[in-house]
Amino acid sequence: MIPWLEKDTPFPNVTTALTEKQGAPGLLAAGADLSPERLLDAYRHGIFPWFSEGQPILWWSTDPRMVLQLDDFKVSDSLQRVLKKIQKDPRWEIRFDSAFEQVMRACAAPRRDGAGTWISEDIVAGYCALHRAGFAHSSEVWLDGELVGGAYGVCIGHMFYGESMFARVSNASKVALSHLVFFLREHGVKMIDCQQETSHLASLGARPIARSDFLSWIQVATAMPAISTWQPLVEPNFK
Repeated sequence: MIPWLEKDTPFPNVTTALTEKQGAPGLLAAGADLSPERLLDAYRHGIFPWFSEGQPILWWSTDPRMVLQLDDFKVSDSLQRVLKKIQKDPRWEIRFDSAFEQVMRACAAPRRDGAGTWISEDIVAGYCALHRAGFAHSSEVWLDGELVGGAYGVCIGHMFYGESMFARVSNASKVALSHLVFFLREHGVKMIDCQQETSHLASLGARPIARSDFLSWIQVATAMPAISTWQPLVEPNFK
């Protein structure tokens, strides 16, 4: 059994999360709400919400934790060519935070295989509130004035927590992520939390680390000053 959280119930210690042997590795608690205050408290403690439509809010803290050390970010030769091509073509534009809710809803749209996503209306409302409070951000790829790719997440101090990406044209999600990484590196951010381990993330340089190491890092990073201005770099280093 996992604890049920009321609105004012604090999170349990993450070491009490379920293990793989218990069938739901990382599941910590259920309930509470998705207010900005609750979400920020969760992220500062290495906890994130993840649940399907019709389920109660479920809170997780996985061990190990998939992270992308920004110095390990892999830009393939083919992606470098795409990035340089886009930079020279005026039909393309990289923006931050101009269409946050649109990015979320695009990430929530059914995939090509027909599968839905975990991004429910409650999640959209919760993270849009975080965006209005200055803690959630989107990286966007526009082609001829149309949003064709993007990524979004939460930034507290010098720690970025990645949430989801989408692409409507080839490589657009990688382009959005690349520009986000270039920007964050320029501002001294060292790590993006990826939450779940996937082969796609691993191909970009992400790797799992022990939850204890992750928690030690976010304690330092979230206490650092917030990034004040979110604008894509004019001339990013594509390496």
